[in-house]
Amino acid sequence: SFSDSPLLSERKRRDREERLNIVLWKQPLVTLQYFFLETLINLKEWTIKLWHRRSILVSFLLMLAVLTATYYIEGTHQQYVRYMEKKFFWCAYWVGLGILSSVGLGTGLHTFLLYLGPHIASVTLAAYECNSVNFPEPPYPDQIICPDEETTEGSISLWAIISKVRLEACMWGAGTAIGELPPYFMARAARLSGAEPDDEEYQEFEEMLEHAETAQDFASRAKLAVQNLVQKVGFFGILACASIPNPLFDLAGITCGHFLVPFWTFFGATLIGKAVIKMHIQKLFVIITFSKHIVEQMVSLIGAIPSVGPSLQKPFQEYLEAQRIKLHHRADSGVPQGENWLSWMFEKLVIVMVCYFILSIINSMAQSYAKRLQQKMYSEEKTK
Repeated sequence: SFSDSPLLSERKRRDREERLNIVLWKQPLVTLQYFFLETLINLKEWTIKLWHRRSILVSFLLMLAVLTATYYIEGTHQQYVRYMEKKFFWCAYWVGLGILSSVGLGTGLHTFLLYLGPHIASVTLAAYECNSVNFPEPPYPDQIICPDEETTEGSISLWAIISKVRLEACMWGAGTAIGELPPYFMARAARLSGAEPDDEEYQEFEEMLEHAETAQDFASRAKLAVQNLVQKVGFFGILACASIPNPLFDLAGITCGHFLVPFWTFFGATLIGKAVIKMHIQKLFVIITFSKHIVEQMVSLIGAIPSVGPSLQKPFQEYLEAQRIKLHHRADSGVPQGENWLSWMFEKLVIVMVCYFILSIINSMAQSYAKRLQQKMYSEEKTK
């Protein structure tokens, strides 16, 4: 068996390379076929799981029926229903974006850079321009218009802006915490079942534990430091890892699952770290970066660049002026209302990122089906 071990490792390496080649731009037909087959298998597995938990499903359907009746029956309660409906969908939107950012399915959609960050930045710019955060609803949050009330110059405070965007920021942070659960459950299930795990990240984690003493490179030492912090410090170690921007946090989830850390210890620390501490750090950074005086200084510095400075400065000035006009709703102003190239570029960037995320999901699910086929082949060989 020892002599077969190098051969097995080499075969697994080749199988992994073969799976990584199953992508739309290399093998489009095979990738799409495997994607649809994996989708059907997942739907079948989810249907079986729902059938086994049919009592919970029936309770959920009954609750949904009661809520639907409450929603459509006329009465004085409708004003509260409309308010709760708006808040629910607003929170669900940001929680969903947070989950997409961290769960990944091969690669995460960077929803902070694409959605939450620009939202906080637009609220910050509007707050300093309007000297208020009491944007009328509607149209806020879809569109920001300065309120008609008179306010004194410089009356807006940092805390007022933080409070204005706290709900969406915390919901996004809670979504990222939920997205960290799959590595935890995967590692926990593998440890409890005693079966050989089929996840590359978990296998890398096992190899790291085996070669912990001889690790020399920075990446291995960083992963080992995260693993030791989570294992030895527990709740506060998880909280520390979750409270700072940490690309290795998936390893913390695998570590907690492998060492059977209780669910609420892991999820509680992750939720507090990501939805409260880390979210306020990121929020403060965006608000301070897009405060009025810093933005004006940045635009003036762009203009100071030799030769190309004025030409680069002009679109930024036009964009800021267009935003001021939009905030005060002066559509008849003499400033050109054409689309700014900055907003055009950002829209195209969002489209490209979303398309890449969808492609990564298709590739990841196709590779998952290829792994199923390889595992089936392994099992058939063992039974011979």
